[in-house]
Amino acid sequence: MTEIERAVEVLRAGGLVAFPTETVYGLGADASNEAALHRLYAVKGRPSDHPVIVHLGSAEMLDDWAVDVPDFARALAGDLWPGPLTLVLRRADHVPDAATGGLDTVGLRVPGHPLALELLHAFVGGIAAPSANRFGRVSPTTADAVRSDLGDDVELVLDGGPCTVGVESTIVDCTGEEVRILRQGGVTTAVVARITGMQTVIGGSTPAPGTLDAHYAPDATVRTIATGELDALAADTPRAGLLGLVGDVHDVPAGWVTLATPADSEDYARVLYAALRQADAMGLPVVVAVLPPDEGIGVAVRDRLRRAAASR
Repeated sequence: MTEIERAVEVLRAGGLVAFPTETVYGLGADASNEAALHRLYAVKGRPSDHPVIVHLGSAEMLDDWAVDVPDFARALAGDLWPGPLTLVLRRADHVPDAATGGLDTVGLRVPGHPLALELLHAFVGGIAAPSANRFGRVSPTTADAVRSDLGDDVELVLDGGPCTVGVESTIVDCTGEEVRILRQGGVTTAVVARITGMQTVIGGSTPAPGTLDAHYAPDATVRTIATGELDALAADTPRAGLLGLVGDVHDVPAGWVTLATPADSEDYARVLYAALRQADAMGLPVVVAVLPPDEGIGVAVRDRLRRAAASR
């Protein structure tokens, strides 16, 4: 039996399978199985009113899970799936409450990872999959990080190597007259606006994964600074881990550890969660993160760091 065949068997039996996507590793359960979904929430420690994202094998499955799909949502799916984009749509009648947090909407996406797609095509159904970590903690971007977090609480972990995007999908609310971005992620606002030809609005009242004020948090206290503010902070912080773009990290204070110096914002997104996990593994009390530019995927990186900092 191959690992994919075993994973399908586990899912059909109501078990949990962690699998890689291009964004982060997901903790998967059969999205049509209420009991499996309840176990998923229990293992995550996730509040029952916090919806999860249902992963599909192709855009052709959109109408199996959603109704009243607007043309601009179909345009986004057609151009960006598979990829790091989640569409919030009116749910079909059969979608369980446990997958939607009791809402009349459902989050759907087709992941851009070959192993995830192989699993979804073999399973022939929707797989509900929040990030494969305890609720509110740092998302995993490697199989080892999943095992470290969840241990024996997950029956199977599929190892697809490090995630290539590194931060979660962009979530777009497609249930109103406007295009609303509920969570910044791997697809930029400019790309969404270009494809839809519509003005985009940031934020909204529709609950969505990863949008709590405090989230993505390591044990270490996270402090965010702008370029040029390092010297002022160093005097009051004797021991810390430093994270920032290569041009922003220089003259590292004595007693500090350089966690990562990504080359650009895309690289920053890829290494962010691994760096936060490294800080905890080293027992560092503080992570000082120099914020990347507020553009492109840097917007999503800044969002994750802001929420991580708010957890302390």
